Amino acid sequence: MVIRRLIAMLVALVALTSSPPASAGEMVGMISNYTPGTIVIVTHRRELFYVLGNSQAIRYPVGVGRAGMARHGQAGGAKKLLKPAWRAPPELGGGPIIPGGSPQNPMGAAVLGLNHGNYAIHGTNNPASIGGFVSHGCIRMHNADVLDLYQRAPLGTQVVVLQ
Repeated sequence: MVIRRLIAMLVALVALTSSPPASAGEMVGMISNYTPGTIVIVTHRRELFYVLGNSQAIRYPVGVGRAGMARHGQAGGAKKLLKPAWRAPPELGGGPIIPGGSPQNPMGAAVLGLNHGNYAIHGTNNPASIGGFVSHGCIRMHNADVLDLYQRAPLGTQVVVLQ
């Protein structure tokens, strides 16, 4: 009887703490002066918008930089990689290269590398981190969402990061 109650409590706890399944974004109205194809990230709302034009955008939930680590300003999409390998930068202690596709790889399914600093928009193998202030400056997305954005955003895409 006690074991059944413990199992039921654990199942309920997992259900409450699990993030919703990744989606391919949500179409929303967006009145802006940004040209179609621009990526706009609003860090305080933890949302990324891919501007479509005609007052429309696709909105994705994201994880953003922790206090003091969030980046703001403009950048361009400099590289695109599927299942990227990753090594912690020297300021985080370096370490071994983690191969792409590994569950321990924090870059997830794809990366859109930015041309200012060592920052990127990337997937994550930790979906519970989406919606939080969690990174060292990078923008984290659900893997399905970053793959959707990867298909839409060509190299050179303008990225605007707002507070």
